Amino acid sequence: MDYLAAMRVYVRVVERGSMSAAARDLGIGQPAVSERIERLEVDLGTRLLRRNTRAISVTDVGAVFYERCKIAIEAADDALASVQEDMPLRGTLRIAAPAGLGEVVLPSILLDLRNHHPELKVDLVLNDRIVDPTTEGVDISLRLGDPGEGNFVARKLGHVSRVLVASPGYLERYGAPMTPAELFRHPFARVSGLFNNGRLPLQTADGRLTSAPVDIVMTMSNWRPLHAILLDGGAIGVLQEPVCSDDLAAGRLRRILPDFGLPGFDLHLLYSATRPIPSRIRTLATLFERELPSLIESSRLAPHTHSERK
Repeated sequence: MDYLAAMRVYVRVVERGSMSAAARDLGIGQPAVSERIERLEVDLGTRLLRRNTRAISVTDVGAVFYERCKIAIEAADDALASVQEDMPLRGTLRIAAPAGLGEVVLPSILLDLRNHHPELKVDLVLNDRIVDPTTEGVDISLRLGDPGEGNFVARKLGHVSRVLVASPGYLERYGAPMTPAELFRHPFARVSGLFNNGRLPLQTADGRLTSAPVDIVMTMSNWRPLHAILLDGGAIGVLQEPVCSDDLAAGRLRRILPDFGLPGFDLHLLYSATRPIPSRIRTLATLFERELPSLIESSRLAPHTHSERK
């Protein structure tokens, strides 16, 4: 039995949570995946997975075996790369990233990666949680905010600014708030999880922090509908600067209270600290470290660009 090949299948099943999803990733049929897992369990003389009609879960032994399999696979990949420097990068890179950056900033980087390494496959998972790559089955995680502690390496790549904005149509109809206290007279839309206390944190030019109450009338789980509502003049709200820099530059959105800033988020690159790092992960980490800071910085505009003053 080719144990390394079987371990690759097993790892993908655990990380994807289903035989069918693993089969799609590996480019083989689901029956072949099931057959390899069953043969592996027979050879090892133990049950690795619990199966039912709704989900697959890992046994205690299976969880330990999964961690050891990942180490073995990545060590094998690293060993091959060390003696075959010109060997094409292969396999699947699983990346977790925040929704806004993942939709707007990352595509150009991932296309560049694929152009240089056409045998690589990319699996991009978008969510705004702090995803520990050692427990979530991803190779690299991009996270906004404090990454906390875990069995991972975190490298700071830059800072993502946020801006308080409204459309020109909204401002023509309702006027612009001139002080933080006036914000509460305007409908405020937000992404869920932000400003839960009903107050907007603000920072003065000299660095002093304050806050202002806001009237939250709409909450949504993703930045896309928020962006559309703000463009249509339905409310005022906060967006990350990379997702709205083009709108600010073109005048489709305008800054509100330009003399005040909003605390932004540090962007970190996370990858596992406990395993040999495969060449494909090193390559992507290097690409992110080279490209992302400049892409984020290029989205920043001068504080008073297209601001509304009345």
